[in-house]
Amino acid sequence: MTPMTRMYHQPFMQRALALSAQALSVPGTEPFGAVVVKDGAIVGEGFNHSVAHSDPTSHGEIEAIRDACRKLGTVNLADCEMYTSCEPCAMCVAAMHIAGIGQLYYAASLAQSGEAFEGVSVAARHPIDVEALRAEAGATLEQRTLPAEQKLADDAVRILSDWAASRRVG
Repeated sequence: MTPMTRMYHQPFMQRALALSAQALSVPGTEPFGAVVVKDGAIVGEGFNHSVAHSDPTSHGEIEAIRDACRKLGTVNLADCEMYTSCEPCAMCVAAMHIAGIGQLYYAASLAQSGEAFEGVSVAARHPIDVEALRAEAGATLEQRTLPAEQKLADDAVRILSDWAASRRVG
């Protein structure tokens, strides 16, 4: 299916919202649900388990991508769409790009979720500075605020080169 022929289907968004609503009764979750759809069928589902799993990457979109990849036996989701209850953060967008998701449909915007969460304490919710995350994700290594030092580059490049050589054709 090409991007030109993709079509929004409300039942998939309703499923993402139903997953989001599970956070109202499941401890350690937050109200972010997502589904991955391929050829008109849900192939992956997820909702935010960050606190429950002690995993800050356990966002709904990431969990849905993981689920879809396991079920389909691939890391290539180029023929898939993502339906999510909220506009994804930069980490989730990066994961969608890496997986090749071809279309995104979302319900609440990041601004709307920020307004809804206003006044929720840090103890009750691990907050994400959306603007800082966007800036970091798009910055070069030299521009990022996270301190980084390169070490053992020759050893790493040798391993990378050996791996690539074992997979080259001809």
